[in-house]
Amino acid sequence: MVGTTEVEGIEALVRRLRLYQPPPSPYDGASTTAAGGGGELFRPRRAAVLVCLFRRGGGDGELRVILTKRSSSLSTHSGEVALPGGKAEEGDADDAATALREAKEEIGLDPSLVTVVASLEHFLSKHLLVVVPIVGILSDIEAFKPVLNVDEVDDIFDVPLEMFLKDENRTSEEREKMGQTFTIHYFNYEKENHKYLIWGLTARILIHAASVVYQRPPDFPERRVHFNLPKF
Repeated sequence: MVGTTEVEGIEALVRRLRLYQPPPSPYDGASTTAAGGGGELFRPRRAAVLVCLFRRGGGDGELRVILTKRSSSLSTHSGEVALPGGKAEEGDADDAATALREAKEEIGLDPSLVTVVASLEHFLSKHLLVVVPIVGILSDIEAFKPVLNVDEVDDIFDVPLEMFLKDENRTSEEREKMGQTFTIHYFNYEKENHKYLIWGLTARILIHAASVVYQRPPDFPERRVHFNLPKF
């Protein structure tokens, strides 16, 4: 287990994460009929996001993750903090290709700088997109020269990945959806007089990613649920 007092080298991290096997997705269309024969299930579209990790200041720096602040002019999730990513397109070879393509389009991240190491558990967004988190390692952060697509992104920043396991600068609330109660987590982060709120699906994905990377659960109750797909 890798704790806060032990720094795992990037190469060792790459080797370990490549061995990670996510659980089967409850949203992959193994069956198109709802349990009990109540009709066909809605087939959601697929999307992927890039959980891009790097160490600031060399191999012994803290592990950080790249985030964006979506453009305030977008029709959905405007002004919210997000991971680089978006909907799959016909030409994408797989989920990793989707995440890398979107990261290049949004923030100018050259895919050749990123080593893809893992695909994580799938999530269902409130817009009924199946979102696949792809973990990528950026070994040379200095080689990354951000170029923001101003139509989609207002800002780019990075935060310590481990903050999503700590019960600091975090609040939460209980909500109900599709007959299930779940917790929404809110993480506050401040950098150079800029304040960011990381919440909702992005926070859920980062809690899970941090749990996988650091091989431990968060210091707070997570209360995750898998939502059932609606029927036609």
